[in-house]
Amino acid sequence: MTPVIKFGTSGWRAIIADDFTFANVRLAVAAIADHVRSRNAKPTLIVGHDTRFFAEEFTRTAAEILREHGIHVLLCAGPTPTPVIAHEIRRRKIDGAINFTASHNPAEYQGLKFSGPDGGPALPEMTRDIEARAAKLGTRAPAKACDDVFEKIDPKGFYLERLAQLVNFKAIRDAKLSVVTDALHGCGAGYLDRALITHGVTVQAMRTDRDVLFDGSGPDVSEENLRPLRDAVLAKKATVGLATDGDADRFGILDSDGAWVQPNHVIALLYDYLVETRGWKMPAARSVATSHLVDAVAQQYRTTVFQTPVGFKYIGELIEQDKIALGGEESAGLSIRGHVPEKDGILACLLVAEMVAVRRAPVAEQLRALFKRVGREFWPLRTNLHLPEDVKVKTVARLKTEFTTFLRRRVTSLDRTDGLKLEFSDGSWVLLRLSGTEPLLRVYTEAATLEAASKLASETHAWIMDTAQGART
Repeated sequence: MTPVIKFGTSGWRAIIADDFTFANVRLAVAAIADHVRSRNAKPTLIVGHDTRFFAEEFTRTAAEILREHGIHVLLCAGPTPTPVIAHEIRRRKIDGAINFTASHNPAEYQGLKFSGPDGGPALPEMTRDIEARAAKLGTRAPAKACDDVFEKIDPKGFYLERLAQLVNFKAIRDAKLSVVTDALHGCGAGYLDRALITHGVTVQAMRTDRDVLFDGSGPDVSEENLRPLRDAVLAKKATVGLATDGDADRFGILDSDGAWVQPNHVIALLYDYLVETRGWKMPAARSVATSHLVDAVAQQYRTTVFQTPVGFKYIGELIEQDKIALGGEESAGLSIRGHVPEKDGILACLLVAEMVAVRRAPVAEQLRALFKRVGREFWPLRTNLHLPEDVKVKTVARLKTEFTTFLRRRVTSLDRTDGLKLEFSDGSWVLLRLSGTEPLLRVYTEAATLEAASKLASETHAWIMDTAQGART
């Protein structure tokens, strides 16, 4: 049976030794090689990896397959963050990269991410071509073993130099911030902490060692996973806690009181801050699932917001075209004008530190001030609803309805950019997105209070289950 290689919003991910096997990796890499060679007869690709189990072995296998296809390989010397690889692609002006990372997924997962010449995630037309080539190739024999040494690169220094151009480290140093960083045992270790320490900032770095099990909790920058960081922030009486996920493309922020700050709120605050301090009176971009607080900030500056499908590649296109000051996703992904068209958790953390330093106020205080300025509060929430197959089929059919009301609320806008999004007259909204890989429905809600957002989510869950029984209309 021919293996199926399927790329999601950030590459192909699967459980190690289940679908993520050396045989399937060879197949995927061979398909990528064919794709790249169809565009350039003499291409060069970076091959990198995160800190996961067997990452080096998968990387070596990929390098051997690429060499067999006549592709020049630049092998990252050690675990390398996704945004660092993106920056190095652009700096060298090469054809792209293959990065072995499952980002924030649990430890049993590994992933393969392909980035194109712009450094951003592969666009849908690229991944469709790669999937089609993989299907035609079928099973693939191992590459010939080679004793040759691949050219190794260490892009860290060049990336840190770029950060020094994007971040006001002097402001952070002069404010005498006390910072705790948390690498969650991922490959952000030695990047976020080093960037701050190099510029004279007091830093306590934690979870910088490699642990392929990630403490048993996974390298996700969720509130629960950042409890050790919270404890450290409180014990040290730090100004802010900054975290990056497994491949350092996502950020996690804790305020001085140890409270976790929603990524949605961080995105809006940084957009406001960058317009104010950089003079970038430009649109922002957010995914369809991200808070409309970004829109409220844009209205303050009399500019607009691009709404994109979920997947940072769509925001990356707008960054590459210099159409936006900042782009962000509710899942803690962010990048800015003049930087890589890829999520960068390291940069996001540093910009938060700068914002706290310049405004001399905790994040929560800044958020309250922003709510007051825009005239209302925005509290987003994401929940998951597991669906049996029969319920899923009925739900898909029901979501095709042209709703004018929903749960006794008047619908003022209906959007199918990615799933079904309904906006209501009071400014609240709900987004329903079926997962492409799991039997669940993702339910995103936002309202003026967290209680109202939670109530809207609960009512939506009930509506879905009633739909399966042919109940409510």
